[in-house]
Amino acid sequence: MPQLKIAAVLAISIILQLSLRAVWPPLSYIDFPLVVVVYIALQRDAWQALLVGTLAGLIVDAAGGGLIGAGGFSKTLTAYIIYFAATRVNLENPLLRIPVLAAATVLDAAIYVFWHRVLGYPPLVPLVQTMSYKLIATTVVGTIVLYMLDSVLTERAAQRRQFATRRRVARRTTGSLRRR
Repeated sequence: MPQLKIAAVLAISIILQLSLRAVWPPLSYIDFPLVVVVYIALQRDAWQALLVGTLAGLIVDAAGGGLIGAGGFSKTLTAYIIYFAATRVNLENPLLRIPVLAAATVLDAAIYVFWHRVLGYPPLVPLVQTMSYKLIATTVVGTIVLYMLDSVLTERAAQRRQFATRRRVARRTTGSLRRR
């Protein structure tokens, strides 16, 4: 069941990535598949993170008309590096996910541009301007999306909701006993 949820979230992120460009061109700077890859890598599941990174990158490359494989490689390498960092350092704090997402955005863009330059593809847009816009947009929107993914996909979130309901019920019952 978790794999089905992850596949659905990945499909939605790829559709958003490819379709929001037509709505408003500045929305193309938000890298939704990268946010999903970062979330999966932070869950410390290496194979799933690598598979999601590869699929997301290759599908976006194929549909976007760019150098096929550059996005897949950059997202896969980014997923591995984040997974490696998450196993060594405790990144459970939601505030720590913000700099991790920012670093992943810069790393993904740098690897992507590196492969384009090595293989002789000219850059279509100015590098520094695009990288800074992508960093800001993906970090701001991605932080919100990471929080939403955490509340939807994680079983711990379901447990927190269950315990919150129990606490509310316990407060109500103890509160009614005090008033009498």
